[in-house]
Amino acid sequence: ASALGGAGYATVSGLALGIDGEAHAASLGTGTIAVLGGAVDHVYPPQHDRLYAEIAAQGLIVSESPFGYRATAKDFPRRNRIITGLSRGVVVVEAAERSGSLISARMGAEQGRDVMAVPGSPLDPRSAGTNHLIRQGATLVRHADDVLEVLESLSFSGVSAPRELFEGSPEHDLPTDLIERIQQALSPHPMPLDEIARAAGATPAQCAAALMELEIAGEAITLPGGLASRAV
Repeated sequence: ASALGGAGYATVSGLALGIDGEAHAASLGTGTIAVLGGAVDHVYPPQHDRLYAEIAAQGLIVSESPFGYRATAKDFPRRNRIITGLSRGVVVVEAAERSGSLISARMGAEQGRDVMAVPGSPLDPRSAGTNHLIRQGATLVRHADDVLEVLESLSFSGVSAPRELFEGSPEHDLPTDLIERIQQALSPHPMPLDEIARAAGATPAQCAAALMELEIAGEAITLPGGLASRAV
């Protein structure tokens, strides 16, 4: 993050514990953007209250949530579409097989962003997700120079984010029965998102939001090309 900042790139991340916080701290002097799951007036995690204040003073805090809103588990994968949407490339440093970072990678790919992943030992479950991304075609990166090589090859005119899935953003709290209907509409075989939405009586936006929650819970698998299946 520090080297990329020195090359003129800002860092966008989610202020979470671990790599998010380290990336923000390393890029404070060169440009860092924190995208929150809750409101901008609610610091989460609380351990990052000092880092939050430093980013607010030197960088940028972003949230789509209204003032006073406290994030719940389902808000974090949903906010990741903003992180990837603000970015020119997505770097996944470490991810287990069911990590929420893989949802970010999928969103980034659907938004036309280059997806990059840091490889790890095939014996380490914490690297199972990143290694799988590389098998699927993500660019293997080892250090900042590899990331810069990818970023400098991109055309600025070619980056755009599709809006159709999130037009008329779904409410923060999807009805439980709607999520259950979407789960029941899933098949062990990949199905198009609009077909799942039709079967469940939901809008594509509601279906996309519910699938994020189901994927985090290990009940669904989302795939490139707007497909999803039941986790087996």
